[in-house]
Amino acid sequence: MGLLALIATAPAAMAQEAASIDAMVNDIFASSTGWFVSLIFAPLPGTSFPWIVLWLVVGATVFTIYFRFIQFRAFGHAISLVKGDYSDPNDAGEVSHFQALATALSGTVGLGNIAGVAVAVGIGGPGATFWMILAGLMGMATKFTECTLGVKYRNEYPDGTVSGGPMYYMVKGFKERGAKGGKFMAILFAIFCIGGSFGGGNMFQANQAHAQIVNVFGGEGSFLDGKGWITGIILAGIVFAVIVGGIKSIAQVTEKVVPFMGILYVGAALIVLLMNANMIGWAFGQIFEGAFTGLGVAGGFVGALIQGFKRAAFSNEAGVGSAAIAHSAVRTKEPVTEGTVALLEPFIDTVVICTMTALVITISGALLIDPETGRYMVEEGVIMTDGGVSGVALTSYAFEQGLSWFPYILAIAVVLFAFSTMISWSYYGLKAWTYLFGEGKTKELVFKLLFCFFVIVGAAAQLGAVIDFSDAMIFAMAVVNIIALYVLIPIAGREVNSYFSRLKSGEIRKFVAAE
Repeated sequence: MGLLALIATAPAAMAQEAASIDAMVNDIFASSTGWFVSLIFAPLPGTSFPWIVLWLVVGATVFTIYFRFIQFRAFGHAISLVKGDYSDPNDAGEVSHFQALATALSGTVGLGNIAGVAVAVGIGGPGATFWMILAGLMGMATKFTECTLGVKYRNEYPDGTVSGGPMYYMVKGFKERGAKGGKFMAILFAIFCIGGSFGGGNMFQANQAHAQIVNVFGGEGSFLDGKGWITGIILAGIVFAVIVGGIKSIAQVTEKVVPFMGILYVGAALIVLLMNANMIGWAFGQIFEGAFTGLGVAGGFVGALIQGFKRAAFSNEAGVGSAAIAHSAVRTKEPVTEGTVALLEPFIDTVVICTMTALVITISGALLIDPETGRYMVEEGVIMTDGGVSGVALTSYAFEQGLSWFPYILAIAVVLFAFSTMISWSYYGLKAWTYLFGEGKTKELVFKLLFCFFVIVGAAAQLGAVIDFSDAMIFAMAVVNIIALYVLIPIAGREVNSYFSRLKSGEIRKFVAAE
């Protein structure tokens, strides 16, 4: 009888032990890395505005002015490039303009577009949307700058593969300008990138995908509840099958997944908006009024501005440097072409998708004004137990007011967003890894196996401090990267002037295949 009791209680004991191990790992990480997380996300004195967000917004403003609002001047040309009008298949590189854009987008379009926007609007009111759009539009110039430099200074190898990104333009570009410190900055960036790829680009995504799957298939107490390792193994197997083939394999998947998940999510948003077409004008009115008056927001105008800028920075990652790694693999001999394509990324991610989410939340009535405080609150049932706004729950609730079946669409979207983010960040981490340890099939395989191992860990564990640390590493990449962009901006400027003057004179023409 004692043996039977021991066998019966073994699973519970093992679960308790696993939980205690998770807690121990969490505590160790929190105590040893908390200073770094606090440093990166520290608010400016007397405000709740993280200095890292201001760092990104100032950079975006500088690049917008320096390149004379390139995001608007070159927008039409960017569409032509993505369509392949100027693409020569004989140029060096591994993927098309569209595939490079899809790969980079798959790394940024994710849970931030669903949950993050809801938190921003829930705290900062509809007015946060205006500042989010503005920051997204300015971020287009940052993406243009970093991706132009990424292609210019990439390494091209005899077998046709390429490696590019901030590590390479920090070393080569600094040397060209006679500046010092490029090698040290490149190593620092690569370390941050690897850490970010394992955490925010991997474990967090796997964790959220598992949580959403459990929620759809029965919630707490269901078969998969507490069995994240099952989800992790399945996800890791699928991820490995894609990433083992390198950037070409990743691009072939993302060029299909990204348009599908984008159309799926935006399509659902458009249905809700069309069902409430008479309220769209009112919603935009709330956005503009709230942007400058801070109507119903704790912190008023500044509160709306802070939330909008934070969401844009955390969503599109303009200035982080990650996208430059993906865009560097493009087939082209003109660096500016890929910088031009890259400026579409924040537009799609922030200006289109994030704005759709914000409009649906505003129109749905999920946001209400508390008659006692005059501030925004959300409907009962979409508040987290710690008192914060639950982003995914608020978005799901808002969509559900118009589409009762939206939670199922949301589940598919979350899993697709998580999967696409993981495969893109695997490439970012891989290129940082090979920069530090050298190129080679064996070295690449070691990283890919490590990456897939962390997929399983992320789905199975609740390592909050690990995720916080990895997110801090992602934004630490921006500190190093934007310093490099300031140093190299004159070189990017020369490339821009040369390219657009040749385009205007007709020297650069649309590609026509030989008969």
